[in-house]
Amino acid sequence: MNAKLQVERALLSVSDKTGIVEFARALAGLGVELLSTGGTRAALADAGIEATEIADYTGFPEIMEGRVKTLHPRVHGGILGRREEDAQVMRERDIPGIDLVVVNLYPFEATVAREDCTREIAIENIDIGGPAMLRAAAKNHAAVLAVVNPGDYPEVIEALENGGSTLPQRARLAAQAFAHTARYDAAVASYFTRDPVAAIDGFPDTLTFGFTKRSDLRYGENPHQRAAFYAQANPAQGTLARMTQIQGRSLSYNNLADTDAALECVRAFVEPACVIVKHGNPCGVAVAEDIGAAYDRAFATDPTSAFGGIIAFNRTLDAQTLVTIVDRQFAEVVVAPRVETAAADAAKARKNLRLLEVGDFAETLGQLSLKRVGGGVLVQDADTLCLDEAAMDTVTKRAPTAREMSDLMFAWRVAWFVKSNAIVFARDGATVGVGAGQMSRVVSARIAAMKAEDEGIPVAGAVMASDAFFPFRDGIDAAAEAGIVAVIQPGGSIRDDEVIAAADEHGIAMVFTSIRHFRH
Repeated sequence: MNAKLQVERALLSVSDKTGIVEFARALAGLGVELLSTGGTRAALADAGIEATEIADYTGFPEIMEGRVKTLHPRVHGGILGRREEDAQVMRERDIPGIDLVVVNLYPFEATVAREDCTREIAIENIDIGGPAMLRAAAKNHAAVLAVVNPGDYPEVIEALENGGSTLPQRARLAAQAFAHTARYDAAVASYFTRDPVAAIDGFPDTLTFGFTKRSDLRYGENPHQRAAFYAQANPAQGTLARMTQIQGRSLSYNNLADTDAALECVRAFVEPACVIVKHGNPCGVAVAEDIGAAYDRAFATDPTSAFGGIIAFNRTLDAQTLVTIVDRQFAEVVVAPRVETAAADAAKARKNLRLLEVGDFAETLGQLSLKRVGGGVLVQDADTLCLDEAAMDTVTKRAPTAREMSDLMFAWRVAWFVKSNAIVFARDGATVGVGAGQMSRVVSARIAAMKAEDEGIPVAGAVMASDAFFPFRDGIDAAAEAGIVAVIQPGGSIRDDEVIAAADEHGIAMVFTSIRHFRH
C-alpha cells in the first residue's frame, strides 16, 4: 500500500480547463492512456492530443442529453476496483484500472448566481457523474490518484516523473476531492433551501456551507494562533473576498476583521463618506462633498485612535486624499471600491501601507450572520434593516429641527456599526465622539463626551444616538450635561416615561425608532 503509484490510464473531465492541455500533454509524454468526455476531449483534440471518448471506451453512448455518460461499470469498476482483491472480476469483466481521475464540477454556484438562471437551468447544472467519479477515486486512493485543483497538476507530473505518486500525496489529494464534492453538495443544498417550490419555512434542519481557502495568514488574533482566510463562491462586489491588494505587507487576521467592519459601515452611506475603524469600532465617521473632506472630518473626531486604524471610503480613492493620509498618519489599511492609478503611485511612499480595492459595492449582501459558540454555531439574518421611518416617533414636547433630524439620522447609521453599548455624538454629518462596548450605557455616553473633550471638539449643539433604549434617565442627564440637543434611540424600556420626562426637563428633542441594533 505504501508503494508509489505509476499511472497507466487517466480519465480527464473538467469544467475548469485551466492548464488541462499542458497537463494532458505531459501525461501523454509519460505514456499514459487518456480517456475523456465532451468539452474536455474537444479541447485536447484541438491541441492535437489523442484521448479516447468515454462512449467508445464503455461501448455505451451518451444518453438523455448527456445526463448519463460516465455512470458505467467499466468506468466506476476501473476507479473503485481494488487492484488485488478485485483483480479477478476486473479481468473477467474486461475492466481496466483507471489510475488517475482529474475532475472538477459544473459551475453550479456561478450558474445560480446569474440573474437569468431559472430553476430548470439550475437543476440541469447539478453534476452527478463528476462527484461520483471523484468520490470513487478518493475512496480508493490506495490505488487511484484524484485531482480536482489545476494548481496541483505540476506536483502530480513531478511525482510521476520521479517514480510515481506516494500514498501521503494521494491521501492529501483525496481529502481535497472530498472537500470539493462536499462544498458542491453544500451549494446545491443551500440553493434548495431557498427554492420557493421546496417552501422551507425559516432555517433548514441542516445548515451547510462551502468556503475555499484564499490565503494563510501570518497568525490569528494573537501570534500563538494559526489563521486563514476562506471565501465563499461568487462573493458580492465590494466585499473582502473580492479584494485586490495593490501594495503593502500581507494582511493579518485583525486587519481583515477591522477592514470588514469599516467596509460594512462605509457602504451604509449614500454621500461620499469616510470611516476610520480601530479594534472593530468606528472611531471617526463623516460625510462631505468629496472623500478628501470626509476623511479630514472623520480624522478630526479622534486622531489618537485613528493612528494605526483602518480607513475606508465609498468612492474611488484619489491621489490627493491618499497623499493627505500618508503625510498625516500611520494607517494599517486603506480600502476603497476603486483606486486611481495616481493614488496607487502615491502610496508607494509608504510601502508597508496595505492598499486595497474591492470593487463597486453591491446593493445588498443578503448574508446570514454566523457566530461560533462552544459545540455549535448561532445563526441569524444579517442586520440589514437600519431604520423603519414609518415607525419613528417623536416622543418629547420639542420636535427635532430639520438640521437636528439630519444629524440624528447620520448618528443612528453610525451607531448601527458600533459595539454595544453604543453611543454616538454627531453634528453636521460627522462624529463628535463615540462610546463603544461598555457594560453601562451611561459610561458609553461619558466616554463619547470625554473623547470630544480630549480633541477639543465642542459637544454643545450635537445630537446623540443610542443603539438600544436607556434603562434609566441617567444617560439623558449625562447627555444634557455634555450639551446634547437631540437624541435618537429605540425606546421600549419600562422607564420610557421617566426617560422622556428627563429629556423634556432638559429641552432635548427625542425620537424613538422601535428598531434596536445590538452588536456583540
